[in-house]
Amino acid sequence: MAHLVFSSQEQQQMRESARSEFPGNPALAYVLESLASEGIDLDKCRDWEDLRLEKGLPPRTEEAPNVVGHWSRTGGCSWADTH
Repeated sequence: MAHLVFSSQEQQQMRESARSEFPGNPALAYVLESLASEGIDLDKCRDWEDLRLEKGLPPRTEEAPNVVGHWSRTGGCSWADTH
Protein backbone atom coordinates (compact mmCIF):
# COMPACT_ATOMS: atom_id res chain seq x y z
CA MET A 1 0.00 0.00 0.00
CA ALA A 2 1.32 3.40 -0.97
CA HIS A 3 0.69 6.29 1.38
CA LEU A 4 2.11 9.76 0.83
CA VAL A 5 3.03 11.52 4.07
CA PHE A 6 4.20 15.13 4.09
CA SER A 7 7.25 16.35 6.03
CA SER A 8 6.75 18.41 9.18
CA GLN A 9 7.63 21.57 7.28
CA GLU A 10 5.17 20.78 4.48
CA GLN A 11 2.45 20.00 7.03
CA GLN A 12 3.07 23.32 8.77
CA GLN A 13 2.88 25.20 5.44
CA MET A 14 -0.43 23.51 4.59
CA ARG A 15 -1.85 24.35 8.02
CA GLU A 16 -0.80 27.98 7.65
CA SER A 17 -2.42 28.09 4.22
CA ALA A 18 -5.57 26.50 5.67
CA ARG A 19 -5.80 29.19 8.35
CA SER A 20 -5.38 31.99 5.81
CA GLU A 21 -7.93 30.43 3.42
CA PHE A 22 -10.58 29.64 6.03
CA PRO A 23 -12.48 32.97 6.04
CA GLY A 24 -13.02 33.01 2.28
CA ASN A 25 -12.86 29.33 1.37
CA PRO A 26 -13.55 26.95 4.26
CA ALA A 27 -13.75 23.91 1.95
CA LEU A 28 -10.19 24.47 0.74
CA ALA A 29 -9.05 25.03 4.32
CA TYR A 30 -10.61 21.69 5.31
CA VAL A 31 -8.86 19.86 2.46
CA LEU A 32 -5.48 21.40 3.27
CA GLU A 33 -5.82 20.51 6.96
CA SER A 34 -6.86 16.95 6.08
CA LEU A 35 -3.91 16.54 3.74
CA ALA A 36 -1.54 17.83 6.38
CA SER A 37 -2.81 15.50 9.07
CA GLU A 38 -3.65 12.36 7.07
CA GLY A 39 -1.51 12.47 3.93
CA ILE A 40 -2.78 10.78 0.76
CA ASP A 41 -3.66 7.12 0.30
CA LEU A 42 -2.41 6.60 -3.26
CA ASP A 43 -4.23 3.28 -3.57
CA LYS A 44 -7.55 5.15 -3.45
CA CYS A 45 -6.59 7.70 -6.12
CA ARG A 46 -8.17 7.60 -9.58
CA ASP A 47 -6.69 9.02 -12.72
CA TRP A 48 -8.30 11.55 -15.06
CA GLU A 49 -9.34 8.93 -17.61
CA ASP A 50 -11.21 6.93 -14.94
CA LEU A 51 -13.09 10.07 -13.92
CA ARG A 52 -13.91 10.93 -17.55
CA LEU A 53 -15.41 7.49 -18.17
CA GLU A 54 -17.28 7.55 -14.86
CA LYS A 55 -18.94 10.84 -15.86
CA GLY A 56 -19.88 9.49 -19.29
CA LEU A 57 -17.35 11.52 -21.27
CA PRO A 58 -15.85 9.89 -24.35
CA PRO A 59 -12.31 8.56 -24.13
CA ARG A 60 -9.56 10.81 -25.47
CA THR A 61 -8.45 10.26 -29.03
CA GLU A 62 -5.16 10.88 -30.78
CA GLU A 63 -6.87 13.58 -32.84
CA ALA A 64 -7.61 15.73 -29.79
CA PRO A 65 -5.75 14.36 -26.76
CA ASN A 66 -5.46 17.68 -24.90
CA VAL A 67 -8.74 19.36 -25.71
CA VAL A 68 -11.70 19.67 -23.40
CA GLY A 69 -15.07 20.69 -24.79
CA HIS A 70 -18.80 20.54 -24.25
CA TRP A 71 -21.85 20.85 -26.46
CA SER A 72 -24.29 23.65 -25.77
CA ARG A 73 -28.08 23.29 -25.94
CA THR A 74 -28.08 25.18 -29.23
CA GLY A 75 -25.88 22.56 -30.85
CA GLY A 76 -22.69 24.58 -30.83
CA CYS A 77 -19.47 23.43 -29.29
CA SER A 78 -17.28 25.35 -26.89
CA TRP A 79 -13.64 24.27 -26.76
CA ALA A 80 -10.75 25.08 -24.47
CA ASP A 81 -7.30 23.95 -25.51
CA THR A 82 -5.30 22.79 -22.52
CA HIS A 83 -1.87 23.64 -24.00
